[in-house]
Amino acid sequence: MDSNGVLYIATGEKYVQAAMRSAQSVLKYCPDLSIHLFTDSSTHETHFKKSAAPFTSVGVIENPHHRSKVDYMVHTPFERTLFLDTDTALHADIRPMFQTLERFDIAMTHAHHRSPSRLQHWRAALPDSFPEFNTGVILYRKTPAMLKCLGAWGHHFAEAALDENNDQTTLRELLWLSDLRIATLPPEYNVRFIKYHLLWSKSEAESKIFHLKAYHVGWLPWFNRKIRASRVARKLGLGWLINSIKKLISAGRP
Repeated sequence: MDSNGVLYIATGEKYVQAAMRSAQSVLKYCPDLSIHLFTDSSTHETHFKKSAAPFTSVGVIENPHHRSKVDYMVHTPFERTLFLDTDTALHADIRPMFQTLERFDIAMTHAHHRSPSRLQHWRAALPDSFPEFNTGVILYRKTPAMLKCLGAWGHHFAEAALDENNDQTTLRELLWLSDLRIATLPPEYNVRFIKYHLLWSKSEAESKIFHLKAYHVGWLPWFNRKIRASRVARKLGLGWLINSIKKLISAGRP
């Protein structure tokens, strides 16, 4: 297996199909990167018994649940891994990202939410200046310290018994308590809201990885056309068209 690779962890038809679409975007921009999927046994039998495509390899998850990534990121087959949630799509060649791991153990972007109603505490109240990291895009090295942290994540996620969607709370504290070298990626590597892509100028940022719920329902081709159209419209000064596109996206988002 190659030193660098992309990892997906997905169970259930909806999320596996989304992972397949996301993997196609990896193949488009980074055709030489290996891509591994962990999935449940029934999906493995249905989709990947004869071929792993579009993935390079596929492994089976034992005892799958809604957040199986907390259990299976530790089992990555790569020395340097880019983990992606299934509702992601590459918009550029991201292979230079792996150079970050020459000096750091893990790299992520900050989660956008700061309001107390969205944040939970686990065992300790941490300073607001150390916010949660978004766990949909995680770049990490396979080192003993990193694997120890990831192994503890799965255990403590179950122990904490927080909202099943809030895996970020336990990881935040584990990172705070660790000696890991943490790099904070700039927001263009995890674009959670299309408004940022529309408003950034080229001197500010160029979107690298989109992370949008719309990708779970097969919006990738349509959505990319709208993104390209919005860029052209902005250059031509057609602000009204950009606003129309925003309204279309907001209206159709699940």
